[in-house]
Amino acid sequence: MLSPDQTILSVDALNRTFTTSKLLPWQKSHRVHAVSDVSFSVRRGEIVGVVGESGSGKTTLGRMILKLTNPDSGRVAFQGQDIADVKGHDLTTFRRRMQVVFQDPYSSLNPRQQISQILTEPLVIHGLARGRRSERVLELLSLVDLPPSAANRYPHEFSGGQRQRIGIARALALEPDFIVADEPVSALDVSIQAQITALLERLQRQLGLSMLIIAHDLALVQHISHRIIVMYLGKVMEILPSDDLTTPHHPYTLALLSAAPRIRTQNRMTKLMLKGDIPSPANPPSGCVFRTRCPFSIDACGAAVPQLRTVGRDHLSACIRTDLVRDKSSAWAPGNAAQENRINMEKGPL
Repeated sequence: MLSPDQTILSVDALNRTFTTSKLLPWQKSHRVHAVSDVSFSVRRGEIVGVVGESGSGKTTLGRMILKLTNPDSGRVAFQGQDIADVKGHDLTTFRRRMQVVFQDPYSSLNPRQQISQILTEPLVIHGLARGRRSERVLELLSLVDLPPSAANRYPHEFSGGQRQRIGIARALALEPDFIVADEPVSALDVSIQAQITALLERLQRQLGLSMLIIAHDLALVQHISHRIIVMYLGKVMEILPSDDLTTPHHPYTLALLSAAPRIRTQNRMTKLMLKGDIPSPANPPSGCVFRTRCPFSIDACGAAVPQLRTVGRDHLSACIRTDLVRDKSSAWAPGNAAQENRINMEKGPL
């Protein structure tokens, strides 16, 4: 078990809103709540997964951690330092210690550069590995299981999976302590996704990296992460160890599990199928933002925003009815006519 005092990244009450542009003069602009009061931490050597539907604020959160987007309020601390105070030479050092793996391996590599140039560029910018940059390129290619001959080729000569390996190698060039991977396998075929996931997992163990993995795929997040953050409409619904994913305490997490057919468990679980679309972040519901799609919402859910509270070891949930989720084998089991009128669910393995 990782020690809780070895924190490499701390996010505290982070908020970010955007103002929509007016397409026509008589239209009104709106404030879009992209990230609302998000707090969590990442320990050294830990992989934390962030999962949620499109529009849940995952990418905006990642951009604020990378200092590519400034928050409206809140604090991001990396290795104990508030990144809002990082400027000048310290900013250069920060960029070196925290790197990113992009979603699209086709557009994230310069098509006019050879792979050796792509991998050497960050070393040149930071003035590192002088006199041994060619050797460092070969080391990076070996790390991601590519042959030395790849150094003299161009990105268009590689498959999508190979390009993503090159993107990972570029992120490792500066020997970072922390990597943000934004949907690192979503643009790849399923068989290649498994290979890239296994590569990231091996590199984390081999190099002792800390990672934040942003993904839609709950099966990927469960497989590779130590802990999982579940987001919905800019807010954190649940934070839990990956081993606890089959026993969630928030109905939204259970709904994500129900929608992930690749996840298999030995036990039979209740399935919860959501209806409708995620509300507009320009006009989020009052109280719990999930209440408009939650089959167990009550009047109290709209009265106040539920706060994350501890429901187990390293397990937090923002639901005032968390006991219903925990006790789904009885309170949610088929045969309860009143519940079946409100919930479209079935008993069976995921």
